[in-house]
Amino acid sequence: MGARTIPADPVFASDAEREVWRRLVGQLGEDDVVLANRRLTDDEQDHEADLVVLMPGAGIVVLEVKGGSVTVDEQGRWHQYGGGADREIDPVGQARRTKHALRKYVQDDPRWKDSSATRVRWAHAVVTPYSSVPDDFSLPECSRDMVHGKDDQKHLAKRLRALTGTQDVHHRVPTLDDVAEIVDILSGRNRMEREVTAEADDREARAQRLTQEQAMILSVTRLLDRVEVRGGAGSGKTVLAMTQAKQLTKGFGGKKAQRVALLCYSIGLGEWFKRSFDHEPRKSRPAFYGRFEELGRTWGAEITADRHDSDFWEKELPARMAQLAADLPEGKKFDAIIVDEAQDFAEDWWAPLLAALRDPEEGGLYVYSDENQKVFARFGRPPVALVPLVLDHNLRNTRQIAESFGPLAPMRMRALGGDGHEVRFVQASPEEALGVADDEVLRLLDEGWPTEHVALITTGARHPVQNELQASLDQEGYWRTFWDSDDVFYGHVLGCKGLERRAVVLCVNEDGTRDRSKERLYVGLSRATDRLVVVGDGEVIRRTGGEEIARRLGVSRA
Repeated sequence: MGARTIPADPVFASDAEREVWRRLVGQLGEDDVVLANRRLTDDEQDHEADLVVLMPGAGIVVLEVKGGSVTVDEQGRWHQYGGGADREIDPVGQARRTKHALRKYVQDDPRWKDSSATRVRWAHAVVTPYSSVPDDFSLPECSRDMVHGKDDQKHLAKRLRALTGTQDVHHRVPTLDDVAEIVDILSGRNRMEREVTAEADDREARAQRLTQEQAMILSVTRLLDRVEVRGGAGSGKTVLAMTQAKQLTKGFGGKKAQRVALLCYSIGLGEWFKRSFDHEPRKSRPAFYGRFEELGRTWGAEITADRHDSDFWEKELPARMAQLAADLPEGKKFDAIIVDEAQDFAEDWWAPLLAALRDPEEGGLYVYSDENQKVFARFGRPPVALVPLVLDHNLRNTRQIAESFGPLAPMRMRALGGDGHEVRFVQASPEEALGVADDEVLRLLDEGWPTEHVALITTGARHPVQNELQASLDQEGYWRTFWDSDDVFYGHVLGCKGLERRAVVLCVNEDGTRDRSKERLYVGLSRATDRLVVVGDGEVIRRTGGEEIARRLGVSRA
């Protein structure tokens, strides 16, 4: 079978080294080990052993390999000829110094002291595979048995084994366990291992830089008071909306500081606004940031209906807020209002917002939207003209994730988020999907993803853990766990817009016949930045998202 070699397929600086390595691996036994290109740095210098041969029952030999034509002159100086050049070399000294450095490194390692505590035989030698060595060759520092020329290659392994009986003979021969320990020590200790989060950190830093560069688009708006910024998932709309709120509050583009409101619909995104701005200096903090209904509460609107009373939320509440806005004192009105995820707003919600502007006709109104993420049955748009600006770059998702939902985006998006894992699809019926999704969460944790970076998001029925948390903590308390808890987050696509996790298991636990299933699929596919696993029935996904989405997810036909 030959010797074990580490690495399995080494890269050599010369053909001579590779030839000697191949010959030794074939000649040695299966208990022997050959280390190639072993480097070591100590206090004195850098060392490199071309080959280290470890033979249980014999010893360890450090080899220096010299190709080309090798000679020794009358003064005992070694020369190597090749490529038209003559170089003076010191192969014996190189091999000897490297042997001493490697041996000291092994003996100083706590693992060696704990296991063996005694020295084993080490030797050093020179191999000249293309140059002959006279039988009576001898130098004070290099006897004939220490140099192995062209005519010695046929029995090279045998000669090395015999050499260990002439050097370091006052020390014991290494055992199988000794060889294993030395190999482990020379491979390093407490080696750095791959961390999935390190790659995610690197990608996130790049995404943040790109998002900051994209914020330059806000300079275009300094002369525009009414703008709609359109972009697909991952285009950085929320970051831009928050950046604009801060800039307008402080004063930007030659404009004086303004009184600004930053609004959204969903509880999760509203909580994110608060966490982002609560610790900002007062001069950078908008006058209001949060959900539409919370703005109504600050004006005195009473909210007693549950979230399923659509007539109250879409008609009664905005009508009451419009009355309250009209009566606001001048100091409580706004110079500019920014709305993120504006596609979630009902038609009547815009009236109280315009009424809350100091200048309802020309006051600032900045809208960030993605019509393809309209997962609620609302079709309201601002009743005023807005200048459209388009974001067509995906900055937040890996290329693989961005491409998985690309056909569902409102426009063709250029993926700039970098490469990552392929999106994985796991077949499961709607009834089985939750259980399979739980298994996939465990698989992600086994891969090394920390629990706080993992989310399981459903498109149909909510996960039992989500139901339990919402029942015990109420809605606001539940959403605080998205940031406060170090556990896996369990959510639903309806509440996760504008939010993201590094690793997401999307559980498609519905049959695809409900209204706006396509939009919910789009939202769900775009919540992961780095690792996405989709669990569901392939035919449901094909029926919901279309043939191209099914193909990109790797859904096979039944």
